Amino acid sequence: MTFQELNLLPQLLRAVDELGYTVPSPIQAQSIPTVLKGGDLIGCAQTGTGKTAAFAIPILQRLNSRVGKSHKPIRALVLTPTRELALQIKESFDQYGKYLRIQNTVIFGGVGQAPQVEALQRGVDVLVATPGRLNDLCSQGHIDLSAIETFVLDEADRMLDMGFIHDVRRVIARLPEKRQTLLFSATMPQEIAELSKQILKDPIRVEVTPQSSTVDAIEQRLYKVDKGNKKLLLQHVLQDERLDSVLVFTNTKHGADRVVKELGRAGVAAMAIHGNKGQTARIRALDSFKSGAIRVLVATDIAARGIDVNELAAVVNYELPNVPETYVHRIGRTGRAGRSGVAISFCNYDELAYLKDIEKLTRKKVPVVEDHPWPMEILEASPKKQREPRAGRVKRADGVPAAPRAQRLPAVPAAPKAAVVPAIKAKRPAAPKPPAAPAEKAAGMPSPDREAVILKVERSVPNPAMLQPAKGSKAAAPIPVPRPEPTMRRISSDPPRVGRLAAFADGRRAGRGRRRPQKG
Repeated sequence: MTFQELNLLPQLLRAVDELGYTVPSPIQAQSIPTVLKGGDLIGCAQTGTGKTAAFAIPILQRLNSRVGKSHKPIRALVLTPTRELALQIKESFDQYGKYLRIQNTVIFGGVGQAPQVEALQRGVDVLVATPGRLNDLCSQGHIDLSAIETFVLDEADRMLDMGFIHDVRRVIARLPEKRQTLLFSATMPQEIAELSKQILKDPIRVEVTPQSSTVDAIEQRLYKVDKGNKKLLLQHVLQDERLDSVLVFTNTKHGADRVVKELGRAGVAAMAIHGNKGQTARIRALDSFKSGAIRVLVATDIAARGIDVNELAAVVNYELPNVPETYVHRIGRTGRAGRSGVAISFCNYDELAYLKDIEKLTRKKVPVVEDHPWPMEILEASPKKQREPRAGRVKRADGVPAAPRAQRLPAVPAAPKAAVVPAIKAKRPAAPKPPAAPAEKAAGMPSPDREAVILKVERSVPNPAMLQPAKGSKAAAPIPVPRPEPTMRRISSDPPRVGRLAAFADGRRAGRGRRRPQKG
């Protein structure tokens, strides 16, 4: 069968011929006639089999039959889980419909909504969207889905894996009941099967390959290696010059960034793409990888179905996924459209259980490469860190009373803190002053280095105990001792101030001093 036999418009055939398409893929040959008739469809096909063209080409032909010149309502909606996949689908609509007057646009989160709203206001026939941004703009009143004629739910199982199933149900609730619904999924979990029964009416099921099969054109290799040697093995694998474009998958965002840093130290140009990256950074990394500016792109599973690179040489599973279906999606990035490709996987001892699940799903043993510099030597599970119970906490077994709580030991007093010495401001150094006279030191007088004037009044009062006669003596009375007048001694190094204070003291003694009036 050829595309001419599918009764397509000349404009579509011309665009397809320019892209180099001659014979439709199995999913395209079975899906396009059904979609052109307006029936509902369930398409089960793995990635890289041409699903996008299977629904984009017939949708463009159906919409072209009635194209309005004025403001257009949205007539076709394609819902997809990731931003990268949304951009890819939008590009496909541009390529297939380049000779048609069909307007399409894409909306997704992570970027400003103003340009997207402006594109919607100009009029759109086909809208490609991610669930979060679509519900957001619908709530704001920028999008009306009441005129939708065809609804496409792409990568339905991925929607479920990423937790978007509730957002998908909110979108479906906004759609008109009378519509055409197309559901595409690589696998068919139970929840997706139940959803398909609710939203599709008498659908035709198209399944070109078994759900668990992998592309036969992909050469699979498995390296058993310890976790700490994976970075060295990756650098060893990348020495093969035939692997000019390599997509490396990790399970975590932090792991992706770490691999990029390690490759950078080894002189290998690489960039990361994951959920923590902004949309601008993700687009820049993907464009650099597609253009060949970088040789290695490290990604998490968020990009497993959003990257379509022509003639991708190899996919490396730096870490095996804990979900076997994810393995199929990852390696499906290479070997697309019947081309050859290589899928390389690293497996340490802790990941052997994941490998067993993958081989059970695919019903095929992954060939193991025995001859490499870093064979696996750790043959036991890594110990897991267990949280130590708090002091005094007693666990209770089922039906067994807990033991009495141990008496807590008295708290050990903390060591005394070192005394904090307050900071002392540096004083201006005093001018050197002459030492005190020996007579003044003998009299107990203060040193003359003090600036204030000290007035010391001394009373020469002898000790009364020394003047009393001893018991049994013949003295009748104590010997009278004359009381000397009080004297005032001036000590200062400032003659003018001494004069004023001395005059004031002399005046008070003579009764000529003044008292300051008290306030109040």
